[in-house]
Amino acid sequence: MPEPHWALGGLYKFVFLHLEPVSTVTPAIIAFLFPGSTWFYNQLIPGLPPVPDSDVDARARMAVLQLANCYMLLSLVSSFVFRAIRDSLPHNMTAQEKIIKATLIALAIADVTHVLGTFVALPSHVAYAPGTWNATTHGNITFTLFLFLTRVAWMLKIGRGKGVGHWKAD
Repeated sequence: MPEPHWALGGLYKFVFLHLEPVSTVTPAIIAFLFPGSTWFYNQLIPGLPPVPDSDVDARARMAVLQLANCYMLLSLVSSFVFRAIRDSLPHNMTAQEKIIKATLIALAIADVTHVLGTFVALPSHVAYAPGTWNATTHGNITFTLFLFLTRVAWMLKIGRGKGVGHWKAD
């Protein structure tokens, strides 16, 4: 039987199986548990005075928790779907490539709309001054652009030469 191969190796394996799941589950945990949805709400636009918990209305709290759920979904997709592809199709690189590519295209489209939505919602004095951004804004724009570029690089087969990106069963 031929040796198993894996379409996500090297940097791509690290980014999509480890870094992205951790980076997307973290804001979900922050919003759901601690420090909570009000804290997360106050981090969305840097430089604005914080809104006390009593002033965050039910609609805003619901929107933050729904956003947290979307972050959780991204973490679950990265954690489970890519591993399922690897474990279920170790000898079928064509199927691995097609499924991973389709997933990365969907995620790349979401990356673009997420960055654009974040950028246009920022006040212009914040949007055009990245030095004023907080960690949340950098996560929503800078880190998401990194993920987008990494997805595009995988689709362009950058760093995926022969022998790169193969997974060998233990």
